[in-house]
Amino acid sequence: MKRAIVTIQLILIILLLYSFNSKKDVAFHLTIEVGGLRNSNGTVLFALYNREDAFPDEHYEKYYKKLTGMIVNGTSSVMFEDLPAGKYAVNILHDENNDGKIKKGMILPKEGIGFSNYESIGLSNRHSFTKASFNLHSDMKIKVKIIYL
Repeated sequence: MKRAIVTIQLILIILLLYSFNSKKDVAFHLTIEVGGLRNSNGTVLFALYNREDAFPDEHYEKYYKKLTGMIVNGTSSVMFEDLPAGKYAVNILHDENNDGKIKKGMILPKEGIGFSNYESIGLSNRHSFTKASFNLHSDMKIKVKIIYL
């Protein structure tokens, strides 16, 4: 009888351990590339967002994760690692003066900006999380166009 109880307990422990190991969260990598930078001044700030209420984020304060990329031959890229599956949007700044902020003229940015899924920005094509977002459910690589206004 004791042997049967010990055997059942052992089986339950093995099943419990197996269930913990089989329910690991799956994480993905997101590589983001930007080209067409007008010069090699400064760095490129890559901000990743996972909430609609945080995007757009002019002051880069509400991001989910942020990385800085070096500029090589007019391009820059970064890789966000260990991201859970979900909906994300990207905001990029060619931070030419390396201050972490968008340098503006009267109204418009003087430094290059970019958003996932955008080729241009204007009054009729304002950036929003809905338009910029994409679903991440596997390792992914995207290119974002930098826009100088």
